[in-house]
Amino acid sequence: MKIYIKITPILFSALMMTLAVSCTDLEIEETDSLISEDSGSTGFTGLSDPESSLGDLYNKVGGDFQGQENMYALSEVATDELLVPTRGTDWGDNGIWRQLHTHTWTSSHLYIKNSWNNLNQNIFRATEIIESNPSADVIAEAKFLRAFNMFFVVDLFGSVPFRGVDEGPDVNPMVMTRTEAFDFIESDILDAFPSLPSVAPGVDNTGKATQEAANFLLAKLYLNASVYKGTGTFDAADMQRVIDAVDAIEAKGFAIQEGYFQIFEPTDDTETIWHLNSEVGGRIWNTLHYNQNSPDNEGGGWNGFTTLSDFYNSFEGAPNTNYVGDGQEERRGFVPDATTANNQNLGIGYGFLIGQQYNEDGTPLTNRQGAPLNFTKEIPALVGNTEVEGVRVIKYHPFDPTDDENQNNSFRRHQIMFRYADAHLMRAEAMMRMGNDITGAVNELRQKRTDTPDLTSVDEQELLSERGRELFIEYWRRNDLVRFGQFTSPWGLKEVSGDQNANLYPIPETALLSNPNLVQNPGY
Repeated sequence: MKIYIKITPILFSALMMTLAVSCTDLEIEETDSLISEDSGSTGFTGLSDPESSLGDLYNKVGGDFQGQENMYALSEVATDELLVPTRGTDWGDNGIWRQLHTHTWTSSHLYIKNSWNNLNQNIFRATEIIESNPSADVIAEAKFLRAFNMFFVVDLFGSVPFRGVDEGPDVNPMVMTRTEAFDFIESDILDAFPSLPSVAPGVDNTGKATQEAANFLLAKLYLNASVYKGTGTFDAADMQRVIDAVDAIEAKGFAIQEGYFQIFEPTDDTETIWHLNSEVGGRIWNTLHYNQNSPDNEGGGWNGFTTLSDFYNSFEGAPNTNYVGDGQEERRGFVPDATTANNQNLGIGYGFLIGQQYNEDGTPLTNRQGAPLNFTKEIPALVGNTEVEGVRVIKYHPFDPTDDENQNNSFRRHQIMFRYADAHLMRAEAMMRMGNDITGAVNELRQKRTDTPDLTSVDEQELLSERGRELFIEYWRRNDLVRFGQFTSPWGLKEVSGDQNANLYPIPETALLSNPNLVQNPGY
């Protein structure tokens, strides 16, 4: 069994206060200017073991994308899906979470700086592997990983610095415009494609770069081309490329999977296209109350992340409960109820958790003050909350049915990044952008989700809502909101963000100091 260190809310707050203070420190760090001990005036002679370095890079990317902060916070907490309300003194953290929700961040925000550094460091490490002249398949995987990380730099920040392996710290990295980076990403993926394996669905096939993962990333790139190229219009040729890429994935056997929450278990399914070797414990415990636990985590949750009432209301079902039989669609999940005769899964529920919570034996749980642990739908304010405000949301579950002893070792090393249902909806969106009626395509997905009725019609707003219902907390909400022109719109406890400048995060101050070729994004 793994040993997990329990971080209490007080310790977490203290730690985050320390980190938040450090975000104003403008001292240049190695990661800010992409310095490598193997680069410089002596010339790059290649990595001694590129294949091993590739494995290290996979692990680095998995670690970078597993946390609740950094890229995840920028992609999800800054949207209408997630909120981290301050509860007393818990989750205050010098306002670092509230700034994301209200779009009041600055260029010194810690998670913005960390995301920039992590992504650009991964790009440089991939370049070192590529320039070490390894085998064709190692080059292909490294190019895929470089494209994946550069995609997020383009998406979150716009322009991309790029340092050659022979350039030492005395050379300021060149900077690609967003359009130039788009072309670079496309070229990397297309160059890598012939040397990547083509695989069928299966958990053993989806942990490394494949042609199917490459097609998925290409579809994401082309679907967002109007944003990245600044044209503001969806080009029919790009939309056809999205359709072709998804068709190729489908032809390999990937398909919409029945049993929604089973997709997020470490077992074979037809949906997972690419997963990272990432711990998912944080995705579970950051939302659950201190008194909710499992056999391998008796310390309970961290009582932080919640969803917003309007997002919860976008699902079918009773408005204020989520018990089995309350008419909710499958993706909204359920809160176990000991009085429901056919419910055998007492304890922590799946999906969105609202109302009274229960222990494994059906005993109603209480909060730390002894009152019923009854999660409310509404969150009155960003600060001053009690322990129970807000609907909680999880996809990965602490009880792994494949692990009889509930040790969850393999389960906590499997975070899905690319999923076929997303590809299916991307193809539908591309068809919509070309003037086609996509109601049937969207209903094809909904018919695989239990108790999810067909829609009578699907317009742009309904498609955005459907993407939210299917893909919540899977890294794509901000990307979707920007593409649909709604990232700066108001939502619960957030006013209009002003002009469209908020669609890009600022370049961190330390990066600007270390590389004068960088130009700050407008509005900062």
